[in-house]
Amino acid sequence: MDMDKELLLAQPRGFCAGVDRAIEIVERALTQFGAPIYVRHEIVHNAYVVEDLRNKGAIFIEELADVPTGNTVVFSAHGVSKAIQAEAKLRGLTVFDATCPLVTKVHIEVAKMRREGREIIMIGHDGHPEVEGTMGQAEQGMYLVETVADVENIAVNDPNNLAYVSQTTLSVDDTADVIEALKRKFPNIAEPKKGDICYATTNRQEAVKFMAPQVEVVIVVGSPNSSNSNRLREVAEKKGCSAYMVDNASQIDPAWLIGKNRIGVTAGASAPEILVQAVVDRLKQLGVKSVRPLSGVEENVTFPLPKGLSGLPITSA
Repeated sequence: MDMDKELLLAQPRGFCAGVDRAIEIVERALTQFGAPIYVRHEIVHNAYVVEDLRNKGAIFIEELADVPTGNTVVFSAHGVSKAIQAEAKLRGLTVFDATCPLVTKVHIEVAKMRREGREIIMIGHDGHPEVEGTMGQAEQGMYLVETVADVENIAVNDPNNLAYVSQTTLSVDDTADVIEALKRKFPNIAEPKKGDICYATTNRQEAVKFMAPQVEVVIVVGSPNSSNSNRLREVAEKKGCSAYMVDNASQIDPAWLIGKNRIGVTAGASAPEILVQAVVDRLKQLGVKSVRPLSGVEENVTFPLPKGLSGLPITSA
């Protein structure tokens, strides 16, 4: 017979300032200009958030060609390439840029390093929209690596005139290994003044490292295409925990809890707290008797909204 099951909640978890801001930009644009508002790529990588905004009148597209001339488009939190920015301008679209300011910081670094004549190695996941946006800040002179093995295979024009940047949502530990490999191979490589992995990614990974040794199974709330949510699952697994990622409470398999009396729950930076609460409720149905929030870093980061969006209250559809 199982003992009473206990649930530990990681702190911090869920929405970060960049995600909060991106969602608010779409909601304010809908309030101010009315539906439809076009959004290039999922505003953040969360199925619930995207569906909620779709119901309010947002239309998600991958190509700007799908936005009728004269309409308003929001760029997602992941950022876009220079080519996409130029195309939007050429087509006369009204643009609200919801790129996370911490991604924009990396774009600015890339521009500066290229002006200094350096080639740039980006550490990131091939095909991820943030990587496409950052790689697209320069027309040439950029290389992408994901693993230590990629570093071994890379050939650059001038090993003494190099710099690196990172995707903001990577595993802090895995990236440290790749950076070490880069420094071994290219001793003169320049680094960003401050690491590119964002505060929220770092804090959520640290919270899982703190929680994992105290539990037997970890459930991460996040969508399959969310980079930072996938990394949280991996961090838990590296700590020796079985770990699962769910988009919502309905995906929880009761078999995961058999013989497990301490369960940890966290959420990726794009997952709303309403989904976490639904997961908690489901776990209570499956035998959890007590819920204990862990202590952790209190986040109070906020980012200003772009110019041209009113401060009027958002009307919900």
